[in-house]
Amino acid sequence: MIRTAILGASGYVGGELLRLLAAHPELAPTKLFGESKAGWGLGAVHPHLAAAYPSAVVERFDESGLDGVDLVFAALPHGHSQRIAAAILDRGIPLVDLGADFRLEDAETYERWYDHVHGAPQLLREFVYGIPEVNRDAIRTAKAVAAAGCYATAAILALKPLVAAGLVEAGSLIVDAASGVSGAGREAKEATGFSTVDGSFAAYGLLNHRHTAEMEMALRAKVLFTPHLAPTTRGILATCYATSTSPCDPLDVLRSAYADEPFVHVTADPPATKWVTGSNGVQVTARYDERTGKVLAISAIDNLGKGAAGQMVQCANLMLGLKETAGLTAVGVYP
Repeated sequence: MIRTAILGASGYVGGELLRLLAAHPELAPTKLFGESKAGWGLGAVHPHLAAAYPSAVVERFDESGLDGVDLVFAALPHGHSQRIAAAILDRGIPLVDLGADFRLEDAETYERWYDHVHGAPQLLREFVYGIPEVNRDAIRTAKAVAAAGCYATAAILALKPLVAAGLVEAGSLIVDAASGVSGAGREAKEATGFSTVDGSFAAYGLLNHRHTAEMEMALRAKVLFTPHLAPTTRGILATCYATSTSPCDPLDVLRSAYADEPFVHVTADPPATKWVTGSNGVQVTARYDERTGKVLAISAIDNLGKGAAGQMVQCANLMLGLKETAGLTAVGVYP
């Protein structure tokens, strides 16, 4: 078995990673690190995992705890991974990081969107941007992967084939996306509490949401992105618009682009987040509107699955030479 450590094991993404690894044929979580719940039994932190890991305990991170570890998953708030990435990589341990610290190509862009100086700019070039459907070959040979953000994953997978085929004007991209509240993390906040979110639907992060930078980097185009908070626990629905360069069949382009992808399903029907809940699946569709000359593309993912833990496992499988689909499914939990 491949011994793995999880940094941020007490959070929602850490819990989802552990759920996926419980069914993985090769990856075994042997070290669980989490500051806020250090010393707690895993069953007290994640009750749904108690039967799978009856004796597991969450520990406070110490570099010596990486002895004997073959792979590290980091699911930490942005700003944390850049403090410890060098110590992990210097040990020769492959790292899959979900934080935003190493997703962007240069420190200046990071500082513009994250409002602080990058603490390890020398490592930026060592990380490969982690969306396998976009960057598979580079991920296979990488020792460090920065898994993409959840909103960015949904938007990029909906738009990338259309941009690449020249079907849409690169300066005309608009993304409206809604996420369930688990995307905000496990920490209690008034803005994501039940009384605030239930029965409501709200936009936030107007003009400056940080995932915009990833979208623009991957698509090589300008993007106007507006995120929304939906009164659900999981899921992202991204509705994307662009000006067409000529009459086209965008659905056919998506079908060609994703014909061999194990986790992307191109559908003629408008996808719903519940179709992919609990999975690493992506459901996408697209239309050309002759009346307005616009292209409409829609994608649905689970923000904790393909938007986080599932994508991390998919990247790790590629890095380690395992079957890419190991421990993962494109089949959602319904109803």
